[in-house]
Amino acid sequence: MSTPTDPNKPGETGTDTRDLTEAVSDYAGLSDNPQDATSRQDDDDVTDRAIFIGRDGRWAAGWALRFIIFVAAAYILGQILGFVWAGILPIVLALLVSTVLWPPVKFLRDHLSFPSALATVVVLVGFFALIGGIFAAMAPIVRDQGRDLVTQASEGIRQLSTWIQGPPLNLDLGRFDEVLNDITGFLQDQSSQIASGVFTGLSAATSVVVTIVVMLVLTFFFLKDGDRFLPWLRKYTGANAGWHLTEVLTRSWNTLAGFIRTQAIVSFVDAAFIGVGLLILGVPLAFVLAVITFFAGFIPIVGAFTAGALAVIIALVTNGITNALFVLLLIIAVQQIEGNILQPVLQSKAMNLHAAVVLLSVTLGSTLFGIVGAFLAVPVAAVGAVWFRYHSELVALRAGEITIDDIEIATARGSTLTSWEAFTAVREKLISVGRRKSENGQNEKDAAVDEDSDVEPGYRTVSSSRPE
Repeated sequence: MSTPTDPNKPGETGTDTRDLTEAVSDYAGLSDNPQDATSRQDDDDVTDRAIFIGRDGRWAAGWALRFIIFVAAAYILGQILGFVWAGILPIVLALLVSTVLWPPVKFLRDHLSFPSALATVVVLVGFFALIGGIFAAMAPIVRDQGRDLVTQASEGIRQLSTWIQGPPLNLDLGRFDEVLNDITGFLQDQSSQIASGVFTGLSAATSVVVTIVVMLVLTFFFLKDGDRFLPWLRKYTGANAGWHLTEVLTRSWNTLAGFIRTQAIVSFVDAAFIGVGLLILGVPLAFVLAVITFFAGFIPIVGAFTAGALAVIIALVTNGITNALFVLLLIIAVQQIEGNILQPVLQSKAMNLHAAVVLLSVTLGSTLFGIVGAFLAVPVAAVGAVWFRYHSELVALRAGEITIDDIEIATARGSTLTSWEAFTAVREKLISVGRRKSENGQNEKDAAVDEDSDVEPGYRTVSSSRPE
């Protein structure tokens, strides 16, 4: 016979400690003794196995139907997002910018007693003045070194052409001239479509300008009145859903802020090391390439690769193959230090996402929405993970696998009464979720079980369940 176990007796964690073999044996009524098996087959009370097969089939069919419904809902949601994307994009961008600018705004409001509108205006003006100063510093460098870069690139192309025509390749560039003439004729024939494409590009540029303007306006209001959003949400959703939304939205906000801070630190380290290395190697536009590396770093994986490839190409056309190889080694070394040391330590705390999830998110986002999708893919995936983990914690709390003390509540424990009341309200709501079974009479049932068994009072056990 299998080792007798008490399914109500908890282990060290208050859960069923039986292994899988014993659990399955007890569930199916199996036995290790052949005589027991024989007597079981001769028993008239044996249940037809078709009943269990049908039950399992209904369980599988139920989950298959749920899967189909989820896929259909995801498709419909994607279609809706496609129609309203022009309105959602500035909101998402404004939220990301607000996570960066909120700490200085909060500092001005709390420590210097600035009105909310004035603090927001000061921070916004300072932020864009900083960005404008960076690009203003880049302009003279591009103007002065750009001419030399064009001259050196032309000389490099001429040398490459001479090398191709000489030994050992001995290629005839006349064929390339013919191909070039064919391409020129094709472009002339397609001039009307090219003009249409130009107007389409102007329309896209206008859309970008509109998106930026709307983003700036939304950022102002998010920074000015954002702290009123959660109380407003609780007012219209009720206490039950309101405090859950308060907690999960607070976690989402913290995750977004952590993503921006982490990417900023990682991008700054990359830009600093690569910029210094390019200066030592004598690569033109080293400062400009460092700035491009910094901003490209906010697009994980893809951005760093693109910026590094640009630096290698500039080194190749200006300083030759040897210098380009040294630049390539520099970029690979910096990326390895970032990817294996700096980024895992910072992002594991900020987002807690596996590298494979990050890569798949960037790939899917760039495929569906281009560069903007690649930029937004990781924060969207991180926020989705936050909601999934919160639901998982609620399930574990209701199942008795964890207690309220095992959950780290993100709602701020501030010094004000409102912040403390918010924290206490979220905690009480989670406690009520964990005690829902007790409120329905589970305490009396547990007390009766404790009197008739050796289970110590106070334990909560997980009852075994079967698919239905």
